[in-house]
Amino acid sequence: MSSYPIGTPGEPWGETERAEWLSQQRRQRSYETDVLSAIERLRPHFNIEQYGHLDYGTDSYPLMAIRNRDWCDDLPVVLVTGGVHGYETSGVYGALQFVEQQAMNYAGRVNVLVAPCVSPWAYERIHRWNPNAVDPNRSFYPNSPAQESAALMQLVASVRDRVLMHIDLHETTDTDETEFRPALTARDGKPFAPDGIPDGFYLVDDSARPQPEFQQAVIEAVEKVTHIAPADDNGEIIGSRLVARGVIQYPLSQLGLCAGMTHARYKTTTEVYPDSAGATPDQCNAAQVAAVCAGIDYAQAHR
Repeated sequence: MSSYPIGTPGEPWGETERAEWLSQQRRQRSYETDVLSAIERLRPHFNIEQYGHLDYGTDSYPLMAIRNRDWCDDLPVVLVTGGVHGYETSGVYGALQFVEQQAMNYAGRVNVLVAPCVSPWAYERIHRWNPNAVDPNRSFYPNSPAQESAALMQLVASVRDRVLMHIDLHETTDTDETEFRPALTARDGKPFAPDGIPDGFYLVDDSARPQPEFQQAVIEAVEKVTHIAPADDNGEIIGSRLVARGVIQYPLSQLGLCAGMTHARYKTTTEVYPDSAGATPDQCNAAQVAAVCAGIDYAQAHR
C-alpha cells in the first residue's frame, strides 16, 4: 500500500484528506510575473484574449490565450497548449517561446491558437492538480470537474472541428515518482508500485487514431535538441509499450486527456525530462519549440 503521509492506505480520500493536502500547498512562483508579463510583451504582434477566470478562495487567475493577428477562417487551426500540469515548466515556457520566436513564420499558412498556461494555480505551487485535488489532464470531457479544462474546451469549441494539429506540451519529472504518483494512488485508495522515470524526450500518440509518421517527424526534430528516451527492460515507457522509437500510445479522448479534446487529425503529447543529467532547462524549452514547429510543418504538408 502507499505510504503517502495523507490518508489511510487502501481508502480513497474524503473531504478531510483533501483539505489536509490543500493546507500543505504553498505558492512558490508568480503566474503574473512569469507568464502574464510574458504574454503582455507579445501584444504588439498578436491578439491576446482572456478566455476564462479562476477563483479559488483568495486566489484569482485570468486564463489567457494568444492568436495570430491575421486570423483567417479559411485556414486550418493549429492548437498549442502548455501548463495543463502547472508544475511542468517547459510546457509553459516552451509555448511562450514558440509564440515569441516562431509563430509569425506561419502567418497566412495556418491559424495559431496558444494557451500557454492552462493551470495557473498549479503553476504557482509547482503541482499537478488544482486545489480540489483534481487532475485537469484527466478532465477533458463534458461537465468537467476541473474549471481549467472546462474553460479551455469552451475556448476551443468554436474551432474544434477545424483544428488540424494539437500539440500538448508536458514533462515527466523525478517528482512524478516521488510525489505525484504516490499522491494519486493515496487519493484513490490504491497501492503504489514504483515504475521508474524515462531519461529523455518521448511522445504520446492517440491509440484510437495513430499517426506514426507525424510522431516520427517530431521525434527527428527534437533529437537535434535533446536525447530521446529509450524503452526500459520490458520494452516500455512508464508502463506503456513502445510502438516506435520515442513513442507510446494512449486512448486520448477516453482518458480525458487534453490532446484528445479536438477532432484534430494530428495530435500528440510531448514529454520532456528536465531532471536528466544530459539536459538543461534551456534545452527542454527549445525541445518543446522544436516539437511544435515540426508538428505544424508536417501537418501543413500532409493536410
